[in-house]
Amino acid sequence: MSNAVKDLTAGTAGGIAQVLVGQPFDIVKVRMQTSARGTYSGMLHCAGGILKNEGPLAFYKGTLTPLLGIGVCVSIQFGVLEYAKRLFATQNIAQGRGGEGGKMLGGGQLVVAGVAAGLANGFVSGPVEHIRIRLQTQSNTNPMYAGPFDAIKKIASSHGIAGLFKGQCVTFLREATGYGAYFLVYEKLIQREMTQKGIRREQISPLNAILYGATAGYALWAVIYPIDMIKSRMQTDGFTPATGQKYASARDCVRKVWKAEGISAFTRGLGPTLIRSPFANGATFLGFEMASRLLYS
Repeated sequence: MSNAVKDLTAGTAGGIAQVLVGQPFDIVKVRMQTSARGTYSGMLHCAGGILKNEGPLAFYKGTLTPLLGIGVCVSIQFGVLEYAKRLFATQNIAQGRGGEGGKMLGGGQLVVAGVAAGLANGFVSGPVEHIRIRLQTQSNTNPMYAGPFDAIKKIASSHGIAGLFKGQCVTFLREATGYGAYFLVYEKLIQREMTQKGIRREQISPLNAILYGATAGYALWAVIYPIDMIKSRMQTDGFTPATGQKYASARDCVRKVWKAEGISAFTRGLGPTLIRSPFANGATFLGFEMASRLLYS
């Protein structure tokens, strides 16, 4: 099995772990981000309403799309990240730096690798999250879509392939910005422990992989949350004025939200995100590290 296939497989394991752990928190975040001001008094009010009106399975509404899609997304993230890390390691060896095998990458190298991973991931995460958000926010009593494949079919037939990629520019901005920070923080924490203890990467404990992943997750959301809110608004907006379109562009969305709802709108739903983040991102890196160790052993 080639290194690329091993990285993609390990990334898929991380992605599946992320979805199963994080999906209930994510639906609360999306509902709060896309609801009208005053709809929910807080995270518990939103979660309680979902539980009361739609039942416990509603917290996994739209899960099939991210389970398939996010598995692919995280697989791409780690596949591109590890490929970029190997390229930089080769450069480091030629320049006589980076320690054994040139693997101790500099901060700039890690940011570039993370940005590349994020942009590559964005081609898949954009339409996947668009479909997921449509399913998460549709009426429970009179749903427009019977499921993810029905949503894909109806959106593509009415608005073309471009309709599936609604909000894509904001998605690219979010992914590039977020994953540059995400992988920088995680890899630097890994490097720090390896240097301090004089150990190899595979000797780092699973618990520390979870903790470092949780820390990286907080760094990710600290950078991207307002961008993510705009993405959610764009992806739940109508496709045309006839179907209730409110925003002509991402810039128009920022302007209108700021004017109508104030700066607090850009952090609405942050609570469930901060609670979800350490669990989902810890699970992601644990899944990747454990699968990677197994595949490379």
